Amino acid sequence: MTALLEIRIVSPVLIGVFCAVSLVALGYLLWRPGRGRWLLHAAVAFGLGAVLALVVSVLADATGMFGITLPWQVKTWASAGLGATAVAVANLWDSRWRRRVIALISAVVFLLTTTLGINAHFGLNATLANFLHIQIDKPIVIPTASPGAWDPDVPLSQSWQPPSDMPASGKQGTVSIPATKSGFAARQAGLYIPPAGLTANPPLLPLVILMMGQPGDPDPQYIAATLDAAAAKNKGLAPYVLVVDQLGDPTRDPACADSPMYGNVETYVTQDVVDFARTLPVIPRAQDWIIAGYSNGGGCAFTYAAKHPDIWGNLLSISGEIVPGSEHPDETIADVYGGSEAAYKASQPMSILASGAVAYPNEWALFTAGENDPGYVAQAQTGAAAAAAAGWDAQSYIVPGAGHVVDALEGGLAEGFARLYPRLGLAPS
Repeated sequence: MTALLEIRIVSPVLIGVFCAVSLVALGYLLWRPGRGRWLLHAAVAFGLGAVLALVVSVLADATGMFGITLPWQVKTWASAGLGATAVAVANLWDSRWRRRVIALISAVVFLLTTTLGINAHFGLNATLANFLHIQIDKPIVIPTASPGAWDPDVPLSQSWQPPSDMPASGKQGTVSIPATKSGFAARQAGLYIPPAGLTANPPLLPLVILMMGQPGDPDPQYIAATLDAAAAKNKGLAPYVLVVDQLGDPTRDPACADSPMYGNVETYVTQDVVDFARTLPVIPRAQDWIIAGYSNGGGCAFTYAAKHPDIWGNLLSISGEIVPGSEHPDETIADVYGGSEAAYKASQPMSILASGAVAYPNEWALFTAGENDPGYVAQAQTGAAAAAAAGWDAQSYIVPGAGHVVDALEGGLAEGFARLYPRLGLAPS
């Protein structure tokens, strides 16, 4: 069962096979000898299905149903898929039983192909387990750092010499973080251990706490790929990463806050997760800790960084919301803040920065967004400007050619850590 769940459904080969089968099936459904007007009827059916897909996508964009404007690739997949499905439905009338069976099977194939194509474009659900939000338990042994393996006055890029048997890449697994203080019902966290951490005498290393989008899973595969590439150029050095669950359920948005409705997610991340993180072999300084997030998780990361510069000295917000719960503010105010709009506004990171209530002695931040994601580009620039005005070393970065999908995530991670490595002492300044 685990092997089935780990099938990579974004594989070009798998999608190519489904596309080929779909084209063969569509060709069969269009071929009806002796039916002079059939091709006209089939064309009308295809057109109706394609138009239906476009109407639904336009309504979704207009209502903000998905929080982003659907890219043209998604609309193309949907139009082609529903158009072909409509042709299959048209074959159910005035047909022999064998053709009806093939039409029904073809409709399923068309819809599966469409789903695979749209999912591959977004790229965030790489496996069947990701797509179904099923978490596979992968226990992992946490290393113990060598005594005296960290000198705060010497960057690791200078002091660390990797052994010859150091692995070429890091390791990923799952860990259970006790919700001792919060009681929050979080899913297991993902853990990434870098190559240097897998040696016989590993050094203390920096730490990243990352939160993904909504819906989404605490999966370290994307940041692991980025850090493996960076570690390969820097003596196997990279931060440890905890990818934690700020949702509890992929269908819910707790807006990064404690609430009776969704549970104490803020207490979970800022206390329970932090307590667990301090048991890892990581450098015990805020300047070596990064709070990071993608999309929904970016809003939480910004909020927690604004409130707790004593815990995190660095923020990486990738296509992040600058106001948690902003996609459905009325619902957020009612469910999370007991109907108090004032409490909702006071909780927002922009309000915290402007209040002057928190001092920021050495806070660094990068806000990124995809070039083709204008709403989040504006949010990234606004967040960076507000953080800079509060005394942070803050900048924004636009990922060339990216939208709000996996290209924005990978591009934001790559740029963020390219800038963070010298600051963390993992690469020469």
